[in-house]
Amino acid sequence: MRGWWQEIAALVLPADCAGCGLPRTELCERCRGLLGGAASVRRVRPSVEPPGLPPVWAAGLYADEVRAVLLAHKERGALGLARPLGAVLAAAVQRVGVAGPVLLVPVPSARRAVARRGHDAIARMAGAAARDLRRRGVPARAAALLRQRRPVADQSGLGAAGRLANLSGAVVAAVGAPALFATAPVVLVDDLMTTGASLSVAARAVTDAGGRVAGAAVVAGPRGLGPYGEGYDRR
Repeated sequence: MRGWWQEIAALVLPADCAGCGLPRTELCERCRGLLGGAASVRRVRPSVEPPGLPPVWAAGLYADEVRAVLLAHKERGALGLARPLGAVLAAAVQRVGVAGPVLLVPVPSARRAVARRGHDAIARMAGAAARDLRRRGVPARAAALLRQRRPVADQSGLGAAGRLANLSGAVVAAVGAPALFATAPVVLVDDLMTTGASLSVAARAVTDAGGRVAGAAVVAGPRGLGPYGEGYDRR
């Protein structure tokens, strides 16, 4: 019921920009530009890289308006943002460099979080990204082929090592996933990358089920570090 109401409300109620609050526009042109696109996609990595983390490509920087847009979509049910976020995610997917069909696999959210929000934000963005890629002539498919098999703690208060320990062994492939993994290389997708723990655990689950992870794509990530991307930040 909550998801149905969110869909209707998005059509009939005036909305302020999810990024900067500009009245009566769900996403203004300035904030849409801050999300990034093909020209801004860069490779990113965390300051301490967890084992098994695939190459990660991000379109935007996780800060300020971009953070507000992602939170509006995920936590406040601004479902109309899935399409522009999916377009940004699609640009990052293309930088992974898969030739031919590609399978977009969202990093799974906890069931209780999905139930609380009334929608699966990452799966929704993955579907929007696949549709955008198909419009560009890329044979892409989105499929939620991973799941959490046990409850995990809230990640927000955990550091890199704590997040990795919290998720270790918690993510597995769904029944029937190996057959789909055999059809195309996998690009893992998420809204953002911070420590990289979620992506590394998800990659392990795909490879354990016989899939091949070509890379990962996110809407936003940290500043580029070391040899990857721009904006080297020593802080």
